[in-house]
Amino acid sequence: MSRYEEFDKYEKLIKERLSKKRFNHSMNVAEACYSLAERYGADKKRCYLAGLLHDVMKEELPEKQKQMTVESGMLPDTAEVESPPLWHAVAGAVYVRDKLDIADEEILAAIRFHTIGCAKMTLLEKIVYLGDMISEDRDYKDVDKFRKFCYDDINVAMSVALIYNIESVCKKCGKLPHYSFEAYNYYLQYNKEKESL
Repeated sequence: MSRYEEFDKYEKLIKERLSKKRFNHSMNVAEACYSLAERYGADKKRCYLAGLLHDVMKEELPEKQKQMTVESGMLPDTAEVESPPLWHAVAGAVYVRDKLDIADEEILAAIRFHTIGCAKMTLLEKIVYLGDMISEDRDYKDVDKFRKFCYDDINVAMSVALIYNIESVCKKCGKLPHYSFEAYNYYLQYNKEKESL
């Protein structure tokens, strides 16, 4: 069950909407967000909730995701509109806002930007972005090294994460939203060692 009894309804919702693997990922991200919130003095309950719901639209029909992205009013750029893997983030924020009546702008922004990042993210937004990358189910190369970055210095971790994610998109010849470029330029100032994964 959810760490918070009041969120059991959301856990039930994502269990119904997502595959077992994606549901487990969502639960793991919620726990990672809780842990990071504890480390950095953020609101644990709100971080947990944003992590729990971040992928709520991940397995919705692609055309529905795209429609919700285009009509979101959340200023998706051309790269986002033309990149199916990015639709679930914007659509997820819309779903949480309109279907679940959660009006917390920070939680909505954390869900909306959890795949691409943006400059000047709040602590909660950074925690969800990084929590998605270091959840217990993640097993990519150097994930343990990256987890250490996340608990040592959250801003350096953001810089390293953005370098890693942008390189990954470029290797796949994917499109990069301007939000990601702005985030990279903004957080680079914190990465004094210029280390990457």
